[in-house]
Amino acid sequence: MFYLVYSSSATELLTEEQLLELLHQSRIYNEKVGITGMLLYKDGNFFQVLEGEKHEVEKLYDKICRDVRHHNLILLITGTEEERKFPDWTMAFRNLSGADIASIPGFVDIFDPAVSKQELFSDPSISQKLLLKFKEIM
Repeated sequence: MFYLVYSSSATELLTEEQLLELLHQSRIYNEKVGITGMLLYKDGNFFQVLEGEKHEVEKLYDKICRDVRHHNLILLITGTEEERKFPDWTMAFRNLSGADIASIPGFVDIFDPAVSKQELFSDPSISQKLLLKFKEIM
């Protein structure tokens, strides 16, 4: 399983509605092409892990690089794992809240103090360690 981790900045802050729409569109596309992972967004910054077939992940990353909502993209890590680390994960946003958001399949509020590191990652990989560090410094 190929994975890719990047960070970027938003060209302008996204509203909750825009984030929800991004979540909805991404879930549809990712399910169609077999990509899983996690997107974190906080104060105009994105941090994302994508995993799936190498061709599909690289194709999506190229699309993200051309997306006008992003700038200052930094490709942090690429590699392979034997299996998916985020098989059921799509995106998590710290600034979204409410029962309607929490009920969306694949949404996990990783910034919730009740969600322990052990629950999130029983076998951390490099990308997961980066995500945990990102969570700690936010």
